[in-house]
Formats: sequence, C-alpha cells, structure tokens
Amino acid sequence: MNFRTLDLNLLRVFDTVMAERNLTRAADRLAMTQPAVSNALRRLREAVGEALFTRAAFGVVPTARADALWPEVRTALAQLRHVFEPTDYDPVHQPRTFALAMADAASALLLPPLVQRLQEQRALADLRVLPLITRDPTPLLDRGEADLAIGHFPELVSRQVTLGANAPLRHQRIDESEHVCVMRRGHPLEAVELTLEDYCAAEHLLVSFSGRAHGQVDEALAGLGRQRRVVLAVNQYFTAGRVVARTDLLTVMPRAFLAVTGAAEDLVCRPLPVQLPPLQLQMVWHRRHDIDPAQRWLHQQVVEAGPGNGAPVPSDALRPAPNLRTPDESFHAR
Repeated sequence: MNFRTLDLNLLRVFDTVMAERNLTRAADRLAMTQPAVSNALRRLREAVGEALFTRAAFGVVPTARADALWPEVRTALAQLRHVFEPTDYDPVHQPRTFALAMADAASALLLPPLVQRLQEQRALADLRVLPLITRDPTPLLDRGEADLAIGHFPELVSRQVTLGANAPLRHQRIDESEHVCVMRRGHPLEAVELTLEDYCAAEHLLVSFSGRAHGQVDEALAGLGRQRRVVLAVNQYFTAGRVVARTDLLTVMPRAFLAVTGAAEDLVCRPLPVQLPPLQLQMVWHRRHDIDPAQRWLHQQVVEAGPGNGAPVPSDALRPAPNLRTPDESFHAR
C-alpha cells in the first residue's frame, strides 16, 4: 500500500463501519449514502490489498486483517481529532456520551454517586452502561464499544503491568474491599466466632459469573485439605443477598458489595476463617483516550464517585457481634 496516495477519509469510514458492523448505520453516522460507504470500503480494500469485511445476515464481519488494523487506526484518528478540536472540555456546554462496561454489582455501587456528581455539575454528559460478563474487557475497549470498563480484572492488570509503557490499556484502582462471610441476622453462627470447622460444615451460596460451583474460597479450602458444599450458585450479589437473608446459607462477598444486595439490614458479616486477597475495583481504558480531555474528565468523576469516597453503608450489618474480635483483627490474625 502506498501511504502517500491513501485518502485518509477512507480511514474514517473504516473506523465507523468497524464500530457499527453495519453499512446502513455507518452511513447514517457519517452523513453519507450506503453506496458511498460501500465504494469507500472498496477503495480501501484495493489500497490494503486484501478483504477487510465479509457480508453477514445483519451487517458485515471484519476479517483478521481489519481486526489487526482497527486499534491503530482508532488511535491515530483520536490523535488527529485532538489536534483540531479544543484542548479543554467544558461538561456544562459540550454534550458527550460515554459508554461504561460494568457488571451489576459495580453498577449498583458506582452509578448512584456518579450520576449525582454529574447532576450537581449540570454536566451534559450522558452515560450508557454495557453489561460486563467477562474478566477481560480488552475487546470492548479495543473496538471502542466502551470508553471505560470497571470491575475486578487481576489477570488483565497483571498483563498491563508486565508490558509497562507499551501496554495498550491503562488502569487505575478506585476501591479495595476485603472479602467477608455473610449470613442472615439471627443465624446460629452469628453469635460465635466462625471457625473453619463450622464454616465447612455449613451449606453455601456462591456468586459465580461463570455458573461454576467452584470459586476462590474453594481453592483456598483445598489448600488446607478442606472443602465445602455449595448448594446454590448465582451470578448476582443482589440475588445472593436476598437468598441468604431468608435461609441458613452462607455466602462470601466483598464488604463493599453488601450495600448492593438490597438486604443489608437483614444480614451480618463475619471474618472468613480462610485468607483471601481483597477485591480491587479497577477502572480500565485504552491508551488512545489519554489525550482526550473529555475522557480525562470522566476518569476524574469516576475516581471521586468511587466507593472509597462515598458514605458508609447505612446499616449496622457490618458491626461485629458482641464480645467478638473486630473483623479486621480476626481477619489479619489468621
């Protein structure tokens, strides 16, 4: 391909078609006709020397070559846009729509204070929340389907740290919460110190996004030569809280997520008899957004709305039972 003769407008068309995966929607966004979009893709295919899309029932599917080109094209277009657009972002006068990928628990925890902040500032920022059902949001961020992903991404963060300055993604921790054992108020184990023996003898509920009845706690127990019986596996902390509040099942969740169960007044938490690393809530974005003042403004709003900066759970559910060691003391003593 001869870059000197390449029409850079073709890259805008390519970027939009990659985002929409549909020529009609792409044409609408670009204020072009569909035949004009098709012609632009034909010219780009001739310049690249190979096919970039194949037709599908409801649009087009990118080839491997298109998938490889898109992150670099998006980054280059973002840099050009930054050159020609204002260097500052005024959220009160400049409308902007942001897409955030989050699981239900993170959404319930973060969105109320975040939206409150935007309303207090009278910001013309609209939020669109995408469901996050994976521990690796890289494809969503690469394709530009999400501006931010918020959740627990230990493997992803580890990879980015290893890559250093060359990492395609950036990340920032917005909260950290220890794991606790949660049970209904009045549970037989509420008034006693929770031992490993009692914990393993109880029946359990597991919050599992994959649906597997085996999680981090089970790995820790296996290391001690122990196991537990998981009676029920669900994929939402809200559901877990409702079930545990009405049964004798035990569950494990990050302390901060107790508030999103909707049943905090009916629940109590106790230190786990096994050691688990805390859950870190991370904000992850693509590095091409580093130069966008609107994106930097959004990042700041998310950080300041984070659970660590919010009000405590309006409940006594997090207080230890009388005459027991405090959760922090007991947690760190093991």
